[in-house]
Amino acid sequence: MLSNGTSNGSSESNVDRAEPQTLNITAATANPRLFTLPWSLPLVKWSEDLIVNLPRGISRHVVRFVRVGDQINAMKEISYRSAVKEYEMLRSLEKIDVPSVKPIGVVAGRHGVDGQPLEAILVTEQLKFSLPYRALFARNLRADTADRLIDALAVLLVRLHLQGFYWGDVSLSNVLFLRDADNYSAVLVDAETGALYSNLTDGQREYDIDLARTNIIGELMDLHSGNLLPSEVDEIEVGNRLADRYHELWDALTGMSSFAPDEMWKIEQRVNRLNDLGFDVDELEMTTTEDGTKINVRPRVVDAGYASNKLLRLTGLDVQENQARRLLNDLDAYRTSTWRQGEELEVVATDWMREVFEPTVRRIPPEYRSQIEPAQFFHEVLNHRQEMAEKIGHDVSTPEAVEDYIETNLGEYKMDSQAIQSILDEADSGVMDDYDDYNAEDDPDAAVWATE
Repeated sequence: MLSNGTSNGSSESNVDRAEPQTLNITAATANPRLFTLPWSLPLVKWSEDLIVNLPRGISRHVVRFVRVGDQINAMKEISYRSAVKEYEMLRSLEKIDVPSVKPIGVVAGRHGVDGQPLEAILVTEQLKFSLPYRALFARNLRADTADRLIDALAVLLVRLHLQGFYWGDVSLSNVLFLRDADNYSAVLVDAETGALYSNLTDGQREYDIDLARTNIIGELMDLHSGNLLPSEVDEIEVGNRLADRYHELWDALTGMSSFAPDEMWKIEQRVNRLNDLGFDVDELEMTTTEDGTKINVRPRVVDAGYASNKLLRLTGLDVQENQARRLLNDLDAYRTSTWRQGEELEVVATDWMREVFEPTVRRIPPEYRSQIEPAQFFHEVLNHRQEMAEKIGHDVSTPEAVEDYIETNLGEYKMDSQAIQSILDEADSGVMDDYDDYNAEDDPDAAVWATE
């Protein structure tokens, strides 16, 4: 049975319903290829021609990337109750537009060829160009990589908390990372223990932060023991950075500021600061003190995406926030260099796309088109062009920079098969599933809840 997941029923009632006794596929999108998959086999026994060997993170459950027609989906074997709960939670997060993997469906009522029941499977869309944190460190990145990942996780956690999402299992293992210009952005990949509220209490937020700090320190210590972490990185200091960065960002986005009546320009300054952090401000709450000497201002932040929304409106490019900021800067430089400051920006943006951006990203070699986003490639070419110009002492054309970048730098995006297999073996080492005696609902670590 295939059903389209459009029910508006409550999560609790859907989670509590009995598991189907025959094969049942509830999907947010109808892909007939789902029917052709070998649902009567445990995921670990699926044939190699179905499996795509992309780097995976460590999980308690069996996870595989599977080719379904022209798409690649992530499949996670999990209890029916957990699968439905996580599927519905991911759908809720998708509706409020927070960074999380896209849910595809739940496959339940599975039975083996011997008639024995098999666990359900949660299906999500593979997030293109993303990597788990262990795969990033396997590439021998620079020492501040840990700090940049922590900053990305702090931004994600703030965005989730602003929307009332309590995570309950914050860790590097439960997110995927995308390159975002010189930084990273983080995307939630595991919502198994999460819950949505109208607002979070300070206790819920602090519990998430404290759990994140503890988990991150442990994960980095594990990297250190495997000689993947640069020796100069202090695991405890990096864990503390998460809490510090979170509180700094939370206060900037939600804190009250006081200004004198003749300091109204500071309100615009604060809004600009929030835009620089990548957040849109929907409205400002302003009150005066009883004696009228101060004006208290609290912003109402909508969500991140100030630069990316602007670029999307101008060009149709849907990219990460820092990538968007870099592309907008290049668009401004193009506008100035072509003496077109007086023209509508939308018109200039169309020409910039045709004359600058598109010719550059078309140069990405075919074997790398699944490894690097076009916007990230463009950003790195701009950096490379500047480095070349500084080295030789004169301007370098973009085509020259593209050719040299491909020859000298692009190779770092490609992982050899041996490195990928090592990451996959390590990912499977954390699997706890056992059809004979394991029940995910009985696992005390599978659902950690904070009290209000």
